[in-house]
Order: sequence, then structure tokens, then C-alpha cells
Amino acid sequence: MSTSICGISKREFPSEELVPLSAVRPKIARLIRHDHPGLAEDSAVCLAELNRYRAEYVRQVLEADMGEISTLESDVVRSMEEHEILADNIDKHFDAHTTLGERLSDKIASFGGSWTFIISFGGFLFLWVIVNVLLLRGPASPDPYPFIFLNLILSCIAALQAPVIMMSQNRQEVKDRARGENDYKINLKAELEIRHLHEKIDYLLKQQSQRLFEIQQIQLEQMEEMISKRPASKPPAPPSA
Repeated sequence: MSTSICGISKREFPSEELVPLSAVRPKIARLIRHDHPGLAEDSAVCLAELNRYRAEYVRQVLEADMGEISTLESDVVRSMEEHEILADNIDKHFDAHTTLGERLSDKIASFGGSWTFIISFGGFLFLWVIVNVLLLRGPASPDPYPFIFLNLILSCIAALQAPVIMMSQNRQEVKDRARGENDYKINLKAELEIRHLHEKIDYLLKQQSQRLFEIQQIQLEQMEEMISKRPASKPPAPPSA
């Protein structure tokens, strides 16, 4: 396996881990030459140093577009430098760190907002009224009309159910905020990668057009040389009288 020296770190690397400076995009190459002005066009740069300068270029672009970058933009820059994947399963992360009270509040909120709760609680109220009005009349009834004890039970249930549902909603809001931040980082990284891809394509098209122009110039020069070396044709002889 052939090896070469990186022009920045001055360490030896395999050839497949080195990129010639002439193949680096011009904007990133200018950053490298700014810190290392002695590098030539054929100097090799290792991938680790190249990724570091790519991240520096992305950081400068973000600062120019947004001003001072936040923690989210810093995470995006770091992920591009280390080739990390930003996509994450937020629900799985939250479910792995939930407490018993949070799981209980989620289940109560889920059950309290379902048709099962409405039908079952409606059946309980209907049964309570039937028992206290028809079956247990008079003094034997534990809760005669107008059902004061039932109103007390309903008030206690409402007083306990409301904060439990709010706890579940607050936790869902935190989860939605984390999901939104993760989506923002993914979209920002995709936008920066697309911008890099456009710059790379423009650079390759520019190089290709220059090479095609040089090839055409060489072909024209060859054609001119062939024309100049071709012997001059003799004029036709005059017809005999």
C-alpha cells in the first residue's frame, strides 16, 4: 500500500486517505492556503484535516447568514465534521427516561380522553341514579336526590384528573419541542450539504469546460499544422489548341 505525507499535519497516511489540494473546492482551498501558504497545488491533504476545514467553512457560512451561531448550529457543524447522523428517534429516547408518575399520567390522560371512559362513566352515573332512586328509596338510600355525594365524587375526580392531564400535556410539549429541534438540525444540515453539492458541481463543470476548451484549442492547432504541411495543389494546364 502506497503512502504519502499530509501537507498540513506532516504525518504519513495511505494514498486513499489523501486528497490533492487541486481537487479541493476553491473556497475551502483558500482557507487551507490562508493557514498554510506554503502548500503547492499538488500537495496532499488528509481527510481528517480536510473535514476540519470543511466544518470551519460551514461555521463561517452560518455566521455570515445568521450572525452568532447557537448550540443547534454548533451541533450541525460538529456532525458534519465527524460524519454523524442527526436523525434520532425522539419518542424512544423519552420513553427510556420516563418515571413511574409520567407513565401513569400518560395512561390516565389517554384513558380520560377515550370513548371507553365516556361510556363507562356514563354507565356508572346511570347505575348510581337507578340504585339511589328506584332500588334504595327513602332513608335507606346513601345518596338521595339531588345526589350531593355524587357531586362530591365528581368534583374530586375532576380536581385530580385536570392536573394529571396537564402533566401529560407538558411532557408532550417537551417531546414536541425536542422533535422540532431535531427536525431543524436535520433540515439545516441537508441545506448545507445541498449547498456544498452545488458548489462542487459548479467547480467540476468549470474544470470540465476548461479541459474541453483546452482540447479544442489543441485540435485547432493540429488542424492548422496539417493544413500548413499540406502541399500546394498545381494549377490546371491550359487546354491545347
